[in-house]
Amino acid sequence: MIKTGFNPNICKSNSILEDYVKAGNLYQARLLFDEMPERNAFSTNLLISGYVKAGDIFSARKLFDRTLDRNAVTWTILIGGYARCNETGEVFKLFSEMRKSGVVPDHVTIVTVLAARNDHAAMNQETQIHGLVVKLGHKWSVVVCNTLVDSYCKSHCLDSASRLFEEMEKRDCVTYNTMITGYGKEGYNVKAVEIFVEMQHYGIKPSDFTFASVLGSCVGLNELNVGQQVHCFILKTNFVQNVFVSNALLDFYSKLGKVIYGKRLFDEMPYLDGVSYNVIITGYARNGQYKECLDVFRKLQFTGFDRKQFPFTTLLSTATTLHELQMGKQIHAQVVVTSAESETEVKNSLIGMYVKCGTLGEAKMIFKNHSNRNTVSWTSMISSYVQKELNEEALNLFIDMCRAGLNADQSTLASILKAAANIGSLDLGKQLHSYIIRSGFMSNVFAGSALLDAYANCGSIKEATQTFDEMPERNIVTWNAMIAAYARNGDAEATFKSFKALEKSGLQPDQVTFLSILSACSHRGLVTEGLQYFDCMSRIYKLDPLRKHYTCMVDILARNGLFEEVEKVMAEMPYEPDEVTLTSILSSCKVHKNKELGIKIANQLFKMDLKDGGAYVMLSNLYAEAGNWDEVAKVKKAMKDRGVKKVPAKSWVDIKQTTHTFLSNDQTHPRFSEIRQKLDYLAKEMGKHGYRADTSCYHHNVEEEDIKAESIMYHSERLAIAYALISTPPGSTIHVKKNLRACADCHAAIKLISKIERREIVVRDSSRYHHFRDGFCSCGDYW
Repeated sequence: MIKTGFNPNICKSNSILEDYVKAGNLYQARLLFDEMPERNAFSTNLLISGYVKAGDIFSARKLFDRTLDRNAVTWTILIGGYARCNETGEVFKLFSEMRKSGVVPDHVTIVTVLAARNDHAAMNQETQIHGLVVKLGHKWSVVVCNTLVDSYCKSHCLDSASRLFEEMEKRDCVTYNTMITGYGKEGYNVKAVEIFVEMQHYGIKPSDFTFASVLGSCVGLNELNVGQQVHCFILKTNFVQNVFVSNALLDFYSKLGKVIYGKRLFDEMPYLDGVSYNVIITGYARNGQYKECLDVFRKLQFTGFDRKQFPFTTLLSTATTLHELQMGKQIHAQVVVTSAESETEVKNSLIGMYVKCGTLGEAKMIFKNHSNRNTVSWTSMISSYVQKELNEEALNLFIDMCRAGLNADQSTLASILKAAANIGSLDLGKQLHSYIIRSGFMSNVFAGSALLDAYANCGSIKEATQTFDEMPERNIVTWNAMIAAYARNGDAEATFKSFKALEKSGLQPDQVTFLSILSACSHRGLVTEGLQYFDCMSRIYKLDPLRKHYTCMVDILARNGLFEEVEKVMAEMPYEPDEVTLTSILSSCKVHKNKELGIKIANQLFKMDLKDGGAYVMLSNLYAEAGNWDEVAKVKKAMKDRGVKKVPAKSWVDIKQTTHTFLSNDQTHPRFSEIRQKLDYLAKEMGKHGYRADTSCYHHNVEEEDIKAESIMYHSERLAIAYALISTPPGSTIHVKKNLRACADCHAAIKLISKIERREIVVRDSSRYHHFRDGFCSCGDYW
């Protein structure tokens, strides 16, 4: 005993200490440790290990720092503790200190350090550890090499992983599994399948993890035949008895849309677990078979599986798709009962369900009480505000999200850019553009498309085009955004040119593309071109026209006064005319003074019990222009009886990051006296250019022409433009938004103002964009 250095007292104390540690009684273990007259390295390592297993890394580190006699095991235990806490920076720091102290790491230390390195920034450290592995002679250890290969794969360094894989003299099942998974995660699914085949060639038996990984690659390849061959191999090796492997097969068939094969396998599986049910339920939901999805869920509820693991996100998604609020509430009740509401993904799905089903209050309450909000949670609420046209609230929520330290993803940016577009704020669009560049999303095709759309909606076609030209990758969404931008801004020639460029790019136009093309034809009165594109949509591209396409065609014809053709299209289209279609015809009847058809269309609209006052106002104006004031009074009475209110005309202009709102004849602005002086000056200058007010735009029973002309002069867009003229530097572009269509007199006046002031004036009304320059408008006086 003396010769070997064995101390029975230390041995006895260590045995008791080990019992305390195993029982988790660290308090008694520490008392014993402190009272021990003599200790050895095993004593210290035992207690540090106990602290680490209990998650008390602070106490473990404190004891470690007090220990002078540290061996490789001591260092490895603490390194492992930091690895469990995901503090990878501290892991490598400790490993570096260990080497400086002269303690040689063993293969367990190397494996522990490598297992903690799973981010791209770790590539340099992994290369250094690889060199150390070779230097210390651990390159013959399969465990060490497997961990190093896995670390390279997790850091997206497949070249290094593949090179090491080829150099390994001995490989096992884990080695091949690691490479199959690594290739699969990076999208190299063909290579993953090849590695799987090579594994069989060398006679290495696959494990359950092997089959799960290769089936994942078969999904990525969308290869049913290859997956079915793997299925045969699974049957041959009797792995079908393994529920993990069978679930992977279920997932394979489900994701390839072969739910019928999946259900057949599900019914034949000797063992089922909660995952089995979840996979088949998700498969049915993904395939649109909602009845079957709910039937399997009902069966799941009678099993003894953990209810907290039920596929609540899938079921809530189903309720959202079906717009079944009652069903969503029932699922919510089960979520609460099973305490699954604490899961972030479930809460996000609840928020999305309530938003899509129109119950914003419930969504806000869940979001407010969500303690672990992530980017998806914030994005769900931001998009819900945008859908409800609460754009200011969406922007404020985005600011709160940034302050909370969360990074936006492409979905967040798409939603917030939509809010900026709805507001029509060019300054905000540019700020978000800077944010996208800083966040590294400019190369993202979805973020780029949303930014392009935002610029277009702000009337800044130059920035929209530049964004499009600078995008490294474009998909059909990008092209549609660019084509729609030209269409909204009245540039039909650029719209058609972009369509031809889209065809040459190899992408196929879709129904959204043709909607923009027909809209451009409508804005410019291009009947022949509209008919040609409408025809080639179905004849060449085999796309069925939707209701919106027919509405566009009706609008094109009606705006040109071709009312016989309008009635012909309406008789042929497979849809009943809706409010939008009829309102478009009524508007054209007003322009072309077709009182008879206008009254007929208005009567159809009235039968729909509309709450929007647009149709009533147009009919009232139709009667007013004809001087039939008795009928005007009847229309206004009908509006009053039905609780329909006329939407007041409003215009907005942003000056120095502040939005100024104007109503017609509004005298409340602090600088109204200056605004009036500017309008008076403009009226005199316009008179020199031959301007005379078009009082037919005044729809009130007033005889005096002077009163009519003065009232028109104070329309909301003119007030906004006058304020912008006195508040911005000469020569700068003015951007004004208006909630209704501009009247003919204002349109003529703004053309002259752009010439007198030598300014470009961009006006976005409810129909389109008008770019006024040098006395002309981009719409060609056709709007």
